[in-house]
Amino acid sequence: MVLNKFLHDMGLSGLVTGAQLADFFRALLILGVGLLLARLLSTLAWRVAGSRLGKQESMLVRRFVFYGLVVLLVAVTLHRLGFQLSVLLGAAGILTVAIGFASQTSASNLISGLFLIAERPFVVGDIISVDGATGEVLSVDLLSVKLRTYDNLYVRIPNETIIKTRINNLTHFPLRRVDVKIGVAYKEDLAHVRAVLMKVAEINPLCLEEPPPLFIFMGFGDSALEMQFSVWGMRTNYLELLNTVHMEIKAAFDLEGIEIPFPHRTLYAGSATGPLPIRVVEERTDQ
Repeated sequence: MVLNKFLHDMGLSGLVTGAQLADFFRALLILGVGLLLARLLSTLAWRVAGSRLGKQESMLVRRFVFYGLVVLLVAVTLHRLGFQLSVLLGAAGILTVAIGFASQTSASNLISGLFLIAERPFVVGDIISVDGATGEVLSVDLLSVKLRTYDNLYVRIPNETIIKTRINNLTHFPLRRVDVKIGVAYKEDLAHVRAVLMKVAEINPLCLEEPPPLFIFMGFGDSALEMQFSVWGMRTNYLELLNTVHMEIKAAFDLEGIEIPFPHRTLYAGSATGPLPIRVVEERTDQ
């Protein structure tokens, strides 16, 4: 009676009946409670999946459960309001076809996302380098991959780009190698240089004994004897090992008197000519 009087006072008694308005409020109540339950159930599914699956799979399970329940909830709410589900499904089918033709890029990203989920070249938490961006994988979705770079930037990369691009997974294996490019003067004894480098690797606690350090002579450079010294360490200690091994090599070379030369340039006028004339001019100071 109160609802009918309210509709009469508002001038809506001929447009909306009390029963229809009651159904509308019931539908809103179903929608609100249903959204709350969908969020709770998706969180529960995420926790259960997280104890058995990986972080990436548990995130996908949570989203599928939540959005699946939301779609079902919307359908129930519309049916409660008097909409025919058959008509809605037909309209949804036509709309899906139209959207499919209009969004071929999204369809390509969707298919690429399925390939990424199946192939698993990386998972949530890995550090990858792709398309000029390097960062931690935050999520692997059906349309894109989200990264957080080292300088705390949020980067979104479409799945189609990742499928077509070379990916470097920096955290896939537990070990990483640090390559140090070194040049020493031509007067230095390479055997002595090698012994000093091996001693540096032996003293550094972050360098692993297996695989052993690697000394490679690269060639005769313009100004130096060029070589590469490589040491292995745990992935978690990579940055610290990268810094310490360079500093310790410099300190060891200074201690042993091994010269790291500056670039040298020699002026040559040809065999048919004499040496270039050089005149030393003494600086005078007036008394």
